[in-house]
This record gives sequence, structure tokens and C-alpha cells, in this order.
Amino acid sequence: MSEETNKDEGRSGELDEALQREIDEALGGRSMEDLLEEAEAPALPRTPPARRVAPGAIVPCRVVAVDRDAVLVEMGGKDQGYVPPAQFEQLPQAGDIIQLEVVRFDEGEDLWMLSRQGAVERATWEDLREGAVVEAFVEGANKGGLEVRFGGVRAFMPISHISMYRVEDPAEYVNQKIRCQVIEVDRRERRVIVSARAIMELEAQQRREALLAELKEGDVREGVARQVKPYGVFVDLGGVDGLVHVSQMSYGRVEDPADLVQPGQKLQVKVLKIDRDANKISLGMKQTQPDPWEGVEVKYPLGSVVSGRVTRLESFGAFVQLEPGVEGLIPVGELSWTQRPQHGAAVLQAGQTVGPLVLQIDLQRRRITLSLKQALANPWAGAAHTYPRQSEQTGRVTRLAEFGAFVELAPGVEGLVHISELSDGHVRRVEDVVQVDQTVRVLVLEVDEPNRRISLSMKGTAQQADQATAEAAPKQPPRKRKRPLRGGLD
Repeated sequence: MSEETNKDEGRSGELDEALQREIDEALGGRSMEDLLEEAEAPALPRTPPARRVAPGAIVPCRVVAVDRDAVLVEMGGKDQGYVPPAQFEQLPQAGDIIQLEVVRFDEGEDLWMLSRQGAVERATWEDLREGAVVEAFVEGANKGGLEVRFGGVRAFMPISHISMYRVEDPAEYVNQKIRCQVIEVDRRERRVIVSARAIMELEAQQRREALLAELKEGDVREGVARQVKPYGVFVDLGGVDGLVHVSQMSYGRVEDPADLVQPGQKLQVKVLKIDRDANKISLGMKQTQPDPWEGVEVKYPLGSVVSGRVTRLESFGAFVQLEPGVEGLIPVGELSWTQRPQHGAAVLQAGQTVGPLVLQIDLQRRRITLSLKQALANPWAGAAHTYPRQSEQTGRVTRLAEFGAFVELAPGVEGLVHISELSDGHVRRVEDVVQVDQTVRVLVLEVDEPNRRISLSMKGTAQQADQATAEAAPKQPPRKRKRPLRGGLD
């Protein structure tokens, strides 16, 4: 054999080996006899494409076409599949890449049947962690909370985590989307708990920090009354709560804050004080209203008689409201000409309308002093003329003291009979001579009209003369009765 012949045989051997490898790969380890038997046997169901993806696998797919019956996708190579459009909240567009789960091979359509829900759920479970923020769709509600779904994962939202405030009817949230935070994940039990309140509190904290950074004392803000308490009102300024104390609600006296403000009411408030360390903000409502004390000296001039309502009664006098925010005090000594009360309640009643006279105005201390008795006729006016010295008058004993007796000559006009002037004789005790409410005759000794004092005496009066005459008259001895005779003559 020539050298060329040997070379050709060598090349032929190499081609045979390559061809054999190709055949072996095509047969997949089967013999030609097995292949021929399969050809003669009845046709078997069509096998899936050569890619042979397994049901349950998650594969990336590119959207090819979208119509009302199916979303057609390419799975790589020659594999294609479809997804029911109903599985999408928003249909994808051609060219979009989406993750899908392989369900099974559809012989009739010659396509893989795919599922978006399974792919989304599985992908979400793989990435799910506590603290994640998701947007959940509310599918149902019960007395305990809400049944929600996000990305195909079912979760539960307790009723206490729906809102920062009390929720009466969870059913109001059904078919709504809610941003919430994953607060518990139990992969073994496939249980997920979410909270919308956590998101609200986080956002509120962020708003609070931003608002506190820009808020300053003296600002006037609009807020919403959140809670009404006996001591004041909590006002939401937009993420930060401040307190309007009851004393800062109105210039007038406020007995119950609920009389002025209701929850949910919009309010104009002024920032009075900010305690950033304690996160406390003091607010005022009355500071946004006109000050009733401006021009009060013009509205209520000195010496004028005004009208007001009694608001409080104390041992030192009575408070009278002239208008909301403007009160005056009638001292106990200015309540009456005719009485000497120990308490305001002895003369007036709460709620009573009175007409006092303005005595004094202190604008700096915001105080008005009033007098009820001086608004009436002064019974002491002309007392020196009405009760001249050495004139004899008739009066009523009103009070007894160790040093004498007070005698009322007219309503509002009293005089004093000193104990030394009660009788010509020595008097040890006042009550030995006169009693309260007794009518007596007195002699006017002196009248001090400016200081409203009258000195009286019972010495030398007709009453004393009558008393002295009665004491000096001889006493008649008792008459003896005659005995009746018994049995005739002795």
C-alpha cells in the first residue's frame, strides 16, 4: 500500500468515529433495534420540547403578545407558554420580562401552561422579612381584623394595627389597598402578620421631627382637636400634638372644655412654649382672639354703674363677670349698707345679675374693684342733719358686744351704745340691760358722718326714766286672805 492510501484510510477511520458519536448521542444510549421497535409501535403522546423544564420551576419569560384570552411568552430557546390574563392586576406589555411558574405542558396548544400567582408568591416568600414595607390588597374582614394579600402571599392585619385610632368597622377597608409593614413571619406555618399602624406611626414620627425642627414659639397654626379632657384639649398640628390648657382656652372662665371644643374641630392656636427634651408643646386658643381688656377703662369708666353676672362667691367677696374675659370683684365690705356679711353668699347668689359701681381699674394686673352698696343711695348721707346731737331716737338692737350694744337707727345706719352709757348705774354685762331685736330709746351723743359712726347713750332717756321710776316705786306688801268661817259662831 502506498503512503497516500494509508492516509486516506486514516481519514476514513476518523470520520467513522465522529459519525458514530453523533449517532450515539441521537440514540441516547439505545440500540438501533430499540429504535426500530419504537418506530413500529403505536404513537405515544407528544413529549414536551427538548428544553424539558420541570413543573414547579420558576423561569424568566419575555412577553410576546397580549390579548383577552392569554398572555403569550417565550421561555428561552423554542419553548413558549401562556398565562391567563386574569392573574394580572395590570396586564404587562410586549417585551416585559416577568417571573412565571411552570404548571404543565398543554398538548392541545403545544404550549407550556404557566402561572404568575405561584411565581409571585414564591418569590415573595423568598424575599419576605420582618420590617419590609408592602402594599396589600384587602380581600376580607372579620371582627378581629383584615385578610390581605400582597404579591400572592396571604397575610392578616389585626384590628388594632389598622389605624392609629380606634376602628369600629373593619369591613370599610375591604377592596382597598393599604401600605403596611411586615411585623411577623412564620415560614413553617406560612403565617404573616402586617401592620398599617406601624407605617402610620413611622410617618407620623417623621412628620413630627420635621415639624418640631421648624416650629417656634409665637407661631399661629391651624390644628385639629384630637382629645378633649377636663384639664384641656390636645390639638394635632399635623403630626405633633400640643396641649391647650383650660386656662388658655378663653379669656372667660371655662368650667368644661367640652362646652367650647369638640373632637375633630379645626382650631387656630398659638405656640406658647416648646419643651423639645420632653416633647411637650403648650398652646393657647385665647391668644388668637381679641383681648377683651383692651379699652376696658373706656367701656367701664370709674364711677359708672355696670351690669354683670355673679360667677363665684368667696369669704372675701363676690366675682362678677362684666363680659367674657372681664371680671370684677365686689369686696365683702362693699356688698351692703345694711349688712355686715362674713361671706359673699350671705348677700348674693351665683348666677344673679347685679348692677355694681366701678371703684377702681388696674389694667396691669387686670383687676376691677366694684361696689354694690355704693351703687345704691348712701343712707349715711346727711346723717348729721338727720340725727342731731342730743336728739332722742328710737332704734333696734342688732348686735351685742362686751363693750356695748349696736343700735340700728335706719337701714344701713348703726350707732354704738357703749357699756358705760347703758345705764346710770354700774353694768357688769351688756345683756343684763338689753337684748338683740329689742327696741330702745337712745340719745345721740356724736355723729361722724365721713367715718359712718354715731355714739349713742341710753342715760337720761325716757326709757331710762321709766326704768328708774319702776325701780324706785315702793313695793306693796302682799294682801292677806281672810279665812272662811267654819261651823258658825264659837
